[in-house]
Amino acid sequence: MDDQQKMRASDRDRQQAVDRLRRALEDGRLTMDEYVDRMEAAYQATTYGELAPLCADLPATDARAAAPPAAFTRAGYLAGLPAVLKVLWVKWLVIVSINVAVWALVSGTSGHLAYPWPVWVAGPCGAALFAVSAGVTLFRRGRAPAAVRTACARASG
Repeated sequence: MDDQQKMRASDRDRQQAVDRLRRALEDGRLTMDEYVDRMEAAYQATTYGELAPLCADLPATDARAAAPPAAFTRAGYLAGLPAVLKVLWVKWLVIVSINVAVWALVSGTSGHLAYPWPVWVAGPCGAALFAVSAGVTLFRRGRAPAAVRTACARASG
């Protein structure tokens, strides 16, 4: 076993192996029992050498991965986010809407434009939520590190 196979795998490496197994399940290459067994082994793996055999009998490339992503999708901005972030975005939108409505009522009934305090509710929270959402999106679109690709390629070839 070479040094690369002995290197410790990260959580991201394990998740990428599980994603590859999930695609194989969706394509009909694995049964549900095989998928569950391999998924459990992937999450328990500590090195690349333990991850490599899990995908050794699967094709190296996926036809869906080779196709270029669509430039425009009708799914919406929140479609690729986890449910927790979708809920947080909806809550943020509701809270900001309520604050803007109260500000507009106060400004309208007082006869002059009040200080735009809803900016302090929307700004920092919205910026933090945007940063987390962008990070999750980039992480999910990221490619597997070269060590994982090499380990899986060696096991299958």
